Amino acid sequence: MHLVWGAAGGVALLASISFAVSVGAVPVPLATVWGVLLDHILPGSIEPSWSKGRAAIVWDIRFPRALLAALVGAGLAVVGAALQAVTRNPLADPHLLGISSGAAFGAILALLHTGLFLGLLTVPLMAFAGALAATAVVLAVIGFTSASSADRLVLVGVAVSFIVMAGANLLIFLGDPKAAHTVVFWMLGGLGLAQWSHLIYPLVVLVPCAIWIWLRSADLNAMTIGDETATTLGIPVKRFRLQIFVLGALITGTLVAFSGIISFVGLMVPHIVRLVVGGDYTRVLPASALCGALFLIWADILARTVMAPEDMPIGIVTGLIGGVFFIWLLGKDRRT
Repeated sequence: MHLVWGAAGGVALLASISFAVSVGAVPVPLATVWGVLLDHILPGSIEPSWSKGRAAIVWDIRFPRALLAALVGAGLAVVGAALQAVTRNPLADPHLLGISSGAAFGAILALLHTGLFLGLLTVPLMAFAGALAATAVVLAVIGFTSASSADRLVLVGVAVSFIVMAGANLLIFLGDPKAAHTVVFWMLGGLGLAQWSHLIYPLVVLVPCAIWIWLRSADLNAMTIGDETATTLGIPVKRFRLQIFVLGALITGTLVAFSGIISFVGLMVPHIVRLVVGGDYTRVLPASALCGALFLIWADILARTVMAPEDMPIGIVTGLIGGVFFIWLLGKDRRT
């Protein structure tokens, strides 16, 4: 049964990517999409019947964008699911815990003040450093205020997020006004800068980190019951929670470096997935990755078509959908 669902999910992902590549200001037939793909994978295997301009749109612009959407959606969903387990809070996600804000702070600092002193890796590394610093601040505040309860972790994260975003806004204010428009990308979220050469960075970070988290599914299941139960099962609770936070910061920082702040994906998707597959993280994590990828691909399709030929920032789309879901979730928790 799991293989059937996995195969169905793979087909849905492939179909969604194909459709995402075909739609836009310049519609491209699906046959052309697959033809261009085959021509690049197996040169000479098919006779081109399309123009070079259309091939460039498909291969150089839309395919990287669709794949980046899949990576970002999958990564944020996995991080959200893991954070909800270790905090035992259904409202936990990278955005609400300040990780995304810290990553954006690092990216803005690199773009407006330090410059690309490490070349292409500067922005991702600075974004990761910002995400990790925000995580450290959250943990420090928890320790300082003795708010060791996992339920209060989100409240601390929200407070730190506001502080970090205030710092990011200050960086924008102090930066070059002519260059400040470049940071709008980070504040609103977008996938328009996707390139083939950039995809390797989120890929090499997300895959091993997500696999490690999935291999600790049993520990995540225990953490959802409570710290005491997890401790009796031999799980080093504080160290494991810290490991999840660090990995979450690494994944989120890398993704934000290439997509900007995209909120609510990590909050919504794991909840929807648990309604379908149950609470076992052996199933929740891969299903969250798949559904997160599908959700962000279709959110990007909506962002590109609702105001065509202009691209609406994808963060606006996820924010609108996520805000409605957030209200529904609060109402559901109140009823239960």
